[in-house]
Amino acid sequence: MLAFKYISMHYIKYFLIILVALVLFVVGFDYMGSAEELSKSSANLILIYLVYKSFFAIDILLPVALVFGMISTKIYLIRSNALVSFFSLGYSRVDVLRPFVFVSTAVIILFIALHAWSNFARSEEFSKNIKKNAQYLSPTRDLFFAYKGKYIYFSKLLPLQETAKNIRVFDVENESLKEVVVAKSARYIDDYWFIKRADIIKKPDDLSLASPGITVTKVKDLKILEKFRPKMLDQVYEGKVNFTIKDAVDAMRLLNKQNINTDNIKAALYKIFIYPFFVPCLIVIIFFFVPMSVRFLNVSLFTFGAILATLLTWGVLFFLIKLANNKVISSEIGIIVPVILLAILAFLQWHRHRSSTS
Repeated sequence: MLAFKYISMHYIKYFLIILVALVLFVVGFDYMGSAEELSKSSANLILIYLVYKSFFAIDILLPVALVFGMISTKIYLIRSNALVSFFSLGYSRVDVLRPFVFVSTAVIILFIALHAWSNFARSEEFSKNIKKNAQYLSPTRDLFFAYKGKYIYFSKLLPLQETAKNIRVFDVENESLKEVVVAKSARYIDDYWFIKRADIIKKPDDLSLASPGITVTKVKDLKILEKFRPKMLDQVYEGKVNFTIKDAVDAMRLLNKQNINTDNIKAALYKIFIYPFFVPCLIVIIFFFVPMSVRFLNVSLFTFGAILATLLTWGVLFFLIKLANNKVISSEIGIIVPVILLAILAFLQWHRHRSSTS
């Protein structure tokens, strides 16, 4: 228990120091390159931009910081001879490893929870909107999509306000247009898009000269698109890949009913739930390559090799995620398979050293 607490406290300290340093570097470097574009924005918007950019940096760099924190903590334990002391007291290498695995897994679970309801996952999108449009949530324009046999067009969608402008709903049967609903605006209320006033233009089935012709009927309080939330529309039909968990699950349910491809959404969910767990796997793999004493360790060489291995692993995984998001490869091959391979290697390492100490 003493070793667990001592190692955990130092691991958390080094992890936070490294994470803050990496985030400040990335945000500062980005701000230097974006200062001219942001000069037109107000001070409040610039501050919001920096906050969202920090969230985005944390989203990207937190897994790397966890591994770097383990490396730094292990070097500290070796240099201070604390590691030798723990072994002298009867602790095994697996006992020393447990705090790293426990803390990193706990941080990852918290990291996943941040993607559940918050806009943490969309921080990159918000920061780009501020830089480009001087507002953190820009409207989506000219949105055209199919839903439950109908074709819907929104001239402008405002996800934050949950409103849409200039709506057209086309009802098609047997490849023939039956009617068109025309409205100036709609608002998302109680799981429906609510239209106060609309014109319904109906085309007769019989197009002969004897037919009554096209009829226009004015209606009030029209409801369409049940449970199709504005943020979901914005994410799915704009082809964005940074979903919150709730948006992704809701989108999967709705789109599966319509037999629409959901590979992007699956990749987003795998990135949230599966990808971060490469961290404890990599920690286990690297941990057992470190000798217990500085006499058997070239600190500079080990640090360089461990950092390089971490960056290469992280870079390859990130590259595969991008390929999966763009549907070049399946999300299972791009995200799940590499993490499973790392988990197998970590398990073999853990089992081998656990067997040797028992």
